[in-house]
Amino acid sequence: MKTFTVVLTGNPNCGKTTLFNALTGLRARVGNYAGVTVERKEGVLTGADALHPVTILDLPGAYSLSPQSPDEQIARDILFQRVADVPAPDLVVIVADASNLQRNLYFATQVIELGHPTLLVLNMIDVARDQGHEIDTEALSKALGVPVIPMVASEGEGLDVLRQTLRSQAKTPGTRHVIPREFNELPEGFGREAQAIETALEGHFPHRSRLAAAEALLVLSDERALSTEGGTGSPRYPETLIQQVQLARQRLEAAGVDWRSAAIEARYARLFAIEQHVTRETAPPGELLSDRIDRVVTHRVWGLLIFVAVMALMFQSIFWLAQYPMDGIEAAVDALAQWVGSSMPPGDLNDLITRGAIAGVGSVVIFLPQICLLFLFIGLLEDTGYMSRAAFLMDRLMSRVGLHGKSFIPMLSSFACAIPGIMATRTIETRQDRLATILVAPLMSCSARLPVYTVLIAACIPQRNGWPGLTLLMMYLLGIAGALGMAWIFKKTLLRGEPPMLILELPPYKRPMLGAVLRQMWDRSKLFLRRAGTVILGINILLWFLATYPRSSELEEQFSQRRAQWKQSVSNPPTPAETETGLQLDHEEAGEKLRQSFAGRLGRAIEPTLKPLGFDWKIGIGIVTSFAAREVFVSTLSVVYNVGGDGENTASLAEVMKSERRSDGRAMYTPLTGITLMVFYVFAMQCVSTVAVVRRETNSWKWPIFQTVYMTSLAWILAFLTYQIGTRLGF
Repeated sequence: MKTFTVVLTGNPNCGKTTLFNALTGLRARVGNYAGVTVERKEGVLTGADALHPVTILDLPGAYSLSPQSPDEQIARDILFQRVADVPAPDLVVIVADASNLQRNLYFATQVIELGHPTLLVLNMIDVARDQGHEIDTEALSKALGVPVIPMVASEGEGLDVLRQTLRSQAKTPGTRHVIPREFNELPEGFGREAQAIETALEGHFPHRSRLAAAEALLVLSDERALSTEGGTGSPRYPETLIQQVQLARQRLEAAGVDWRSAAIEARYARLFAIEQHVTRETAPPGELLSDRIDRVVTHRVWGLLIFVAVMALMFQSIFWLAQYPMDGIEAAVDALAQWVGSSMPPGDLNDLITRGAIAGVGSVVIFLPQICLLFLFIGLLEDTGYMSRAAFLMDRLMSRVGLHGKSFIPMLSSFACAIPGIMATRTIETRQDRLATILVAPLMSCSARLPVYTVLIAACIPQRNGWPGLTLLMMYLLGIAGALGMAWIFKKTLLRGEPPMLILELPPYKRPMLGAVLRQMWDRSKLFLRRAGTVILGINILLWFLATYPRSSELEEQFSQRRAQWKQSVSNPPTPAETETGLQLDHEEAGEKLRQSFAGRLGRAIEPTLKPLGFDWKIGIGIVTSFAAREVFVSTLSVVYNVGGDGENTASLAEVMKSERRSDGRAMYTPLTGITLMVFYVFAMQCVSTVAVVRRETNSWKWPIFQTVYMTSLAWILAFLTYQIGTRLGF
């Protein structure tokens, strides 16, 4: 059974993703295209005939078929049928923003000229109407030669018509729609040269000869088209064709024709005429609500204050709203550990499952509500259109440190996870700015740091007067400051270059689609759970082994004798003081066993490098294991401090940490120690997955190794300064 393939394409911010979610019911497969890091998203049309299934492929947003970024390049290559594992589209659905008709039609007409069966979805028709533009969709359809469906995707208006059209096309595929090739509108000589290149393309690539006319215009007018490589790394075009294009450009220059802009100017002239023909201007509506809001939220002063307030509210709410579900998860994990522990005979297997697996993974899963809330807030900011305003606000600051304004979106995305943030740098045109953004993106405090911050705040920071939320906000702001500072250093030294001018589209404000935001939140949170069930579980099992073995028969005999003496002297029932002595004996035995274990030996081996930071060897074990993933630090401490072992009323990790003492009797986890450790995790790399993605994005081991070394060094130095200065100030 052949699947009917629909390709969804359009400009960024045209509502394409909203439409894709509506058509597929928020069920999509997400991966990467073979050989590249660009995200591939496809889904199945809901309600399609079982005998005629419809697969919808959502292409990255693009402004034209002359790509400026890897995202636009993959969109161009699929439409030109250059991607081996993507079949030729049976139908291309172009989504255009009706409120920016001429700009959106530039890309739309380029796609229509490729000759694929095509239809145009004119989205945000309500926004155009609010702006005083009435668009005659029938006249537009005649002018373009393709069906046009007016739509408000966010409201579901026009969705049934489109869905029915896709079902019909799947049963009886439509004909190809082609705008007449009006080369005669181009400057004299340009059309003739384009037709000659078209003929050459048909000869070289007969299997896609119908694309030759559109490709000829791009090859002739885009100076980067000839330098683009094919999938094997070899030139995409044969040498004879490259020479033909270069000679054609020389002839056009000699004739006084600008081959770079001739086709662009001709297309816009034609689109201006079309827009004038199909658009009727109604009475001006006056200043739009979006404009009035932007006057405040993009203000140089008030806008920044609003941005900081939004961030502060977000981080404080993470504590307020997540507390009850976190308590519920903690109770469930403790109950599960106790039930499993009581159902199995005592021994190593019991200890491994309860203390190594359940307690270790549970100590990280407990933070799932906070992770969900973080993703929810970021999704709402993106879906309402506020994220672009934040990028606009930050452009002035970004330019002062030498970064492009577009760097802010990847950096803000890194609050959720550095991996998609680093991948989002593909929208940055210049190599220096892209590399600088990649190098500093992991400094933004990602969701994996949230469990570390939370447990340290609970154990070390006063839980009153808003201190938890304020401390969390300060850690995030410290990460931002560190990222901007390092970017300034890199742009002044390793990656010199002036950032290009920021050209940023501010999409209209819209009511977020809560279903789509919740689905996105859950998809991202599942990655967190998957890592908890794989990487963290595996590390905890290994760590349990390292913290349990080797065993010392002499040590066990020594504590066995001390426990027997305690039992002989204890009253019946035991007094509170005697009970405390017994608990202290258990704690001392667990500490000595850990000290002599493989993990204890490793911790004590690196303790000299951590002692100047105020850390002991137990914290050192957590730091070493968290190189796999930052959140492993929390589960490591739960294993090290034996949280989740057998026994009733198991204390939480934070409570156990509060009772931990140094060798001289002072509290281990003071506010200064907690802040120092958080500062270390703000700047430390501590994520193997991020290293792997940087390697893939830069195609070199040089940059990820450099990044790991500089971030680890920076983390140690700043943590050292924090602890030493704090100690001297009496904290």
